Amino acid sequence: MNYYSTNHKAPMATLREAVEHGLAPDRGLYMPETIKRLPESFFENIDRLSFQEIALEVARCFFGDDVDEESLRHIVFSTLAFETPVHQVKEDIYSLELFHGPTLAFKDVGARFMARLLQYFIKKDEKATGVHHEVNVLVATSGDTGSAVANGFLGIDDIHVYVLYPKGKVSKIQESQFTTLGRNITALEVDGVFDDCQALVKNAFMDKELNDHMKLTSANSINVARFLPQAFYYFNAYAQLKRMGLVGPGRKDMVVCVPSGNFGNITAGLFGIRMGLPVKHFIAANNANDIFYNYLQTGIYSPQPSKQTLANAMDVGDPSNFARILDLYNNDWKAICNDISGATYSDDAIRKTMKQCYDETGYVLDPHGACGYQALSEQLQPGQVGVFLETAHPAKFKEKVDAIDNADIAIPERLQAFMRGKKQSVEMPNDFEALKRYLMQI
Repeated sequence: MNYYSTNHKAPMATLREAVEHGLAPDRGLYMPETIKRLPESFFENIDRLSFQEIALEVARCFFGDDVDEESLRHIVFSTLAFETPVHQVKEDIYSLELFHGPTLAFKDVGARFMARLLQYFIKKDEKATGVHHEVNVLVATSGDTGSAVANGFLGIDDIHVYVLYPKGKVSKIQESQFTTLGRNITALEVDGVFDDCQALVKNAFMDKELNDHMKLTSANSINVARFLPQAFYYFNAYAQLKRMGLVGPGRKDMVVCVPSGNFGNITAGLFGIRMGLPVKHFIAANNANDIFYNYLQTGIYSPQPSKQTLANAMDVGDPSNFARILDLYNNDWKAICNDISGATYSDDAIRKTMKQCYDETGYVLDPHGACGYQALSEQLQPGQVGVFLETAHPAKFKEKVDAIDNADIAIPERLQAFMRGKKQSVEMPNDFEALKRYLMQI
């Protein structure tokens, strides 16, 4: 399948080109030329399939023309070596727990898939040409992306990862997950905010001298191999609700609420709708960075400098994947509003929701999941069942969660192991020329 740029000024790219370059030459984001619709029979039988089998069917629609069946099966099954269970929190509201992977965050799915797909293309090229080459992954993170990408690519031959993160604006647990690894992972501690890190990455892609020096790609949700696999767990959530007898013909409609930062996650869900996934409606839950929420109200997109909040992974003032949403809907604001509603919450509101949910149900929300839970509580209609994404394990924000809930949540051993590691990072000013000089020396 070919991929086009959202700016429509770059030539078509193959899947391999889209994955390896990340960003199109015209600075647009790659989109698949077609979105294949899955047959009704797939949804009739989806509750009888495993997560891996469901994901393989979805993966075939995007990647099956470019990756042989055996290799694609291996990539999907090795990526999804863990479940994404649906957990009831209260009547008609369920948590889709995406924190059961290696770094206890939803980005484990996309990062692990991309690592394996990129390795597949590198090995295939080396076999065909006999030429050995290394790919360098640049990734900006506000928290969980860095840890998921770093661990997804850790030890992968011929790939080096550089994680750019904002100094002092990532939780200690999150930071430990990508600064203690070493090997083929380098952490760059930038004196700025997440938007600055993202801008540095984008500028690196556009610099000809740097790209002539080293082969660069990104593992942020701007990369099609990162965000498209995130569609897998929406299908899996539907399958689980169908097994419970909650959704399907003659039953309740499924509504999904996505805590949203860079909007790659919800964009993958919107692709799912186009593929036939029976989701009635999506809700994009924002923290105080309410750019998309305001767009839904006014039809005007007005990026702003990001604000630091309790839900730090959503601290994005100019969501990259908004361009994909606009392209998907042909810039039709009304059509977007028909499929997506919004919500926005202050830190005080997030704290209140976390405490209330814990006191009433015993379920521990992280700050991001709290936005999703509250939006469903406010917007869910009769005849609907809601699923919100619990995007990271609450223990990744232990100090905040404990203080808010007046609790002492256990830290999983996987997180404790990261925290015992020694921090290794390179301090970097918020200056592209400084980043370029550093990379040019490699």
